[in-house]
Amino acid sequence: MLPHRLLGLLGLLVLCKGQAENKTEKSCDDFTDLNLSHCFLGTRLYVRLLLYTRSNLDCGLEINHHHLSSQPLLNLQRPTTFVIHGYRPTGAPPIWINHIIHLLAEQEDMNIIVVDWNRGAANLNYFTTVAYTREAAQNLTGFIMEMEEEGAALSSVHLIGVSLGAHLAGYVGANLKGKIGRITGLDPAGPLFASATPEERLDPSDAMFVDVLHTDMDSFGLRGAHGHIDFYANGGVDQPGCPKTIFSGKSYFVCDHQRSVFLFLCSLNRTCHLTGYPCASYTHFLDARCLQCEAFKPASCPVLGYDVSQWRDTLLRLGQTKVFFSTTGTLPYKKLSYRVDMVTWNQYLRWGVVYIRLHSGRNFTETRIDHKLLRFEQYTSTRLLAQFDEDLQHIQKISMRINTGNIIGPRYKIRLLRIRFTPLEHPDRPLMCRFDIIVEENMEVTFRPLPCTSQL
Repeated sequence: MLPHRLLGLLGLLVLCKGQAENKTEKSCDDFTDLNLSHCFLGTRLYVRLLLYTRSNLDCGLEINHHHLSSQPLLNLQRPTTFVIHGYRPTGAPPIWINHIIHLLAEQEDMNIIVVDWNRGAANLNYFTTVAYTREAAQNLTGFIMEMEEEGAALSSVHLIGVSLGAHLAGYVGANLKGKIGRITGLDPAGPLFASATPEERLDPSDAMFVDVLHTDMDSFGLRGAHGHIDFYANGGVDQPGCPKTIFSGKSYFVCDHQRSVFLFLCSLNRTCHLTGYPCASYTHFLDARCLQCEAFKPASCPVLGYDVSQWRDTLLRLGQTKVFFSTTGTLPYKKLSYRVDMVTWNQYLRWGVVYIRLHSGRNFTETRIDHKLLRFEQYTSTRLLAQFDEDLQHIQKISMRINTGNIIGPRYKIRLLRIRFTPLEHPDRPLMCRFDIIVEENMEVTFRPLPCTSQL
């Protein structure tokens, strides 16, 4: 039995040894966390580069802008992705930083470098922050040139810029004569850039491949097309699920703009398969005028996300391409889309909106096609885009109602000689058809779909 004093001494030695070991452990370098006082006083630009790899996903390592060979975790033979945030009016770190780091690491073995320019981006004076983007771009350009001198290929560099960060990425690409492999712009900032020339904002010449996602063009985002391919979620403006009134507070201002990041994160997680359809406008898309991707065959329509670069050669051949898609308001954002082709035969011309419900067992999902009044007349082919919030398989029944708004007088009947439902994103699923259905206006009719045996 050891004396109490000796036991106490041994305990003290163990404690001291543990403290010494903790002191020798490398601490993590975290994203700069500021507050509103910094924003009111203003911050001067200071750029930090935080490196993450598969071996240190939860512990960032700040990289010296020079002497890259002294950075053991930075392997310049691997591809490198830079994540560049935008304007930070509150000074707080972006809530999505850790998510994008982990999701990018799942795509392939790469260097992930978070460009932390929060000191500079955190200013109540937006004009000051915009001016800092040029200076930050010069800083990052110098670092990438150091990488190239150490053996990195510019073609393996990918810049992901959010809002103001998208233009910062564009400046870097322009400084490097467009030799960067790829730039992804997530809702590039609109204020002060609406009338900017291509040299003053992100544009397709800034990299070998530029893809852009728009979600808030009527407020904080930039209108127009600025990449080799531009994705427009819900037309690039109001996003479903976002507040419609100012009484919702901060979310009213930032929800649409931030949705670009969350859609991109969802695509990285591969839970969102968001297909974009080349079209002249969102209205034409909703009118079902462009639900095919003939120019992309034998491949499918382009899909938002990290893997969109597989369509790069086709997009470079086509020139600037605009693609449109719709989403739900919550994860996983994806809508189930059907092309609905029907031939009507009715004595009187009718105008109305269409309600369609799909049934699978006790479950059902419903859509309303009401972006404009639809025309139903004698022996006319009509094509609709029907988008549902839920993906139901093994459809057993379909309900349909044509609402003409007629509340007085006799109810007219609309005869559907043929109707066909084509699943757009699931070519493996069967086409559903039905022939000779009588629909009384404003009344629901339910029928069981049949396998299609002929082309309509």
